[in-house]
Amino acid sequence: MQQGRYRRMIFTLLALWLLLLQPSPSQARDFDLRGHIKPQATLVELPADSRLQDFSDDPMRDIGLDLRANLSGNESAWSWRADYQLLAQQGDQIELAQTYPLAGFRGTRLLDDDRRLFDLTDQMVDHDDRVVVQRLDRLYLGHTSDRTVLKIGRQAISWGNGLIYNPVDFFNPFNPAAIDTEYKTGDDMIYAQYLLDSGDDLQAVWVARRDMDDDVTDEVASLALKYHLFSGEHEMDFLIAEHYDQQIAALGGSVDIGGAIWRGDLMVTKTDDDSIVSGVLNWSYSLLAWSRNLTTTVEYFHSGFGIDDGDYDPASLADNPELLARLERGELFTLAQNYLAGAATIELTPLWQLTTSLFRNLDDDSMLLQLFSRHDLQQDLQLLLALNLPTGDDGSEFGGIDSDLADRPVAIGASAFAQLGWYF
Repeated sequence: MQQGRYRRMIFTLLALWLLLLQPSPSQARDFDLRGHIKPQATLVELPADSRLQDFSDDPMRDIGLDLRANLSGNESAWSWRADYQLLAQQGDQIELAQTYPLAGFRGTRLLDDDRRLFDLTDQMVDHDDRVVVQRLDRLYLGHTSDRTVLKIGRQAISWGNGLIYNPVDFFNPFNPAAIDTEYKTGDDMIYAQYLLDSGDDLQAVWVARRDMDDDVTDEVASLALKYHLFSGEHEMDFLIAEHYDQQIAALGGSVDIGGAIWRGDLMVTKTDDDSIVSGVLNWSYSLLAWSRNLTTTVEYFHSGFGIDDGDYDPASLADNPELLARLERGELFTLAQNYLAGAATIELTPLWQLTTSLFRNLDDDSMLLQLFSRHDLQQDLQLLLALNLPTGDDGSEFGGIDSDLADRPVAIGASAFAQLGWYF
């Protein structure tokens, strides 16, 4: 308890310093401070036969706040960064996430540092239907030269060529249907990059973590090497990694064909029992339609860890521990093996974009339609609106997987999301 009080006091003082430290324009400074405040609200409808009706109100209502202050600086070849977050949420999804585990694979996830090397999260409020945490999401020291980059500390990295689904991005990836994808959650790691004369580069990452017993062990760590190759208009990636004591090899790349960009990755994961193949292939093309910029994407995704027969009842999920482990770690957000997704973004005005996305599970024919609006109302003020419309039979992924009760699927209906972001 004493340690928790000291840590909370340190976090609070740091937050006040980041928010109030605003030198006048005449004062020279060697750091940069910027961030955002994002209030948001969510409304989720529950079908009449949903098992979630027994644990939550219908519709589910949630409100939240995301405050972030990013402080960075540099001196010659050295740089540093510290990002403070204050996250608050109150409502039915928070309560549901803590009372019914089966809702967690698609519902709200509570952010913590239980498995990270350093516990930089302070849970200030923890009640049945509301949570408030403050944390450091970035905290690293970096050094850059003409050929090298080295960063040590909490940071984020994104690899892979998937635009919607991305199997090679196994360090805190975004949910394919996520609305706010401005910041990935950081991990405690060492990152290094070496640039060759040809323009190719070699990257290395080591991520340390804690196991269920709070011990730092190699069994839950990650070590990855990636070589990025340029060849004319082609780009290729070669990756090898050991991730949670399993070996990974991946090959990917991108190429321009007829003005359209083709991207893809093929990944093999060696588990204790088998070698699992996953992959993604996408096509994207930009054009002028109705005198407006239009970008289209079509993507196929195969998850070797998924279930191919459309049976996601608790017993079937329990028989697939590799899938459950990735769902629990937040590395994977899909239950089946084969998916086809498409997205089209039209620029209604230079400050307003409208995106229509469709996610289809090819193994059970369920779908999710998402309508997403991003509107810059004025400088430093942005409005996000989204509508999600899932369809499918009972027992399907988007129609509602089977629960512990017959004819009571874990089903979520239409949902709406609104977020207003003010940037400073």
